[in-house]
Amino acid sequence: MTAREFTPVHIAVLTVSDTRSLAEDRSGDLLVERLTGAGHALAERALVRDDKYAIRAVISRWIAHPKVDAIITTGGTGLTGRDGTPEAVGPLLDKEIPGFGEVFRAVSFKIIGTSTLQSRALGGVANGTYCFVLPGSTSACRDAWDHILVHQLDLRTKPCNLVELMPRLTER
Repeated sequence: MTAREFTPVHIAVLTVSDTRSLAEDRSGDLLVERLTGAGHALAERALVRDDKYAIRAVISRWIAHPKVDAIITTGGTGLTGRDGTPEAVGPLLDKEIPGFGEVFRAVSFKIIGTSTLQSRALGGVANGTYCFVLPGSTSACRDAWDHILVHQLDLRTKPCNLVELMPRLTER
């Protein structure tokens, strides 16, 4: 069997925040550093306020763009009244990937214990584009990337990974 070669994924990063600007966005910076450091391409980066329609507008544009393979959001996943990223992204998904949130919380539990129950991390597919909704803390973004996404967005990961499914995500 021949070894698989790395295939770069074009990833867009969206930060959801009412209090940060792009200049102060450490979580977004971390994700961009991690994904480009792994050999992937940053398709686009944006920051929007905690508003489900503003979030949906950006996500909808990206899932319709043929050069965006995956989207990672950071922020807006908590339990407060302003946190609505899962509600904004969820209706756009064609299929949810329940295992993403489950694995994220399992990883997070080892690090922050029962505080992980406040995480509403979410994964899914919309129009053939992977969408991952992460908490806004840099540690949560680091944990999601280093323990899950770096592996699942790498064609070389065995026995299976999300990249190998990309050509078939829009099959009917």
